[in-house]
Amino acid sequence: MNYWLVKQEPTKYSWEQFEKDKKTRWDGVRNYEARNNLNAMRCGDLLLFYHSVEGREIRGVAEVCKESYPDPTADDPRWVAVDIRPVKALNAPVPLDAVKTHPQLQKMALIRQSRLSVMPIARDEFEIILEMGGSRL
Repeated sequence: MNYWLVKQEPTKYSWEQFEKDKKTRWDGVRNYEARNNLNAMRCGDLLLFYHSVEGREIRGVAEVCKESYPDPTADDPRWVAVDIRPVKALNAPVPLDAVKTHPQLQKMALIRQSRLSVMPIARDEFEIILEMGGSRL
C-alpha cells in the first residue's frame, strides 16, 4: 500500500462536501509530476485530504477506489483522474504550522514541494499525521 496527500481549496471542494458526496473523481490536475502520482495510485491506497489556501490543514483520510483513467475534463488523454472515497475525518484537523514544526515531518513533501497538488508521503508520516489528528484507522 502507498500513501498520498491531495490538496484542494475548500472553496472549490471541501472535505465536508466530499463526505456528503461519498465519492468523487479527482480530476483537473495539470502538473506532470502530480499526474504521474495519480498514475501510480492503486485501489486501496490511502490519502490525506488537505485544505489549501484557506484553512491550510489536513482534514481527513480517503481511499483510492478507481485507478487512473483519462481525465474527462481534459482534451489530452495523457491527463488522468482517479476516484476516491472518504474513509474518516480526523478528530482534529492538523494545521500546516503543526506539520512544519514537527521534527519527524521535516522531509515531508507538503513542506518541501508546497505547490504540488498530489504527492506521495511515507507511511510513518501518514501515521504521525493520524496521531496528531487524534485519529486511528
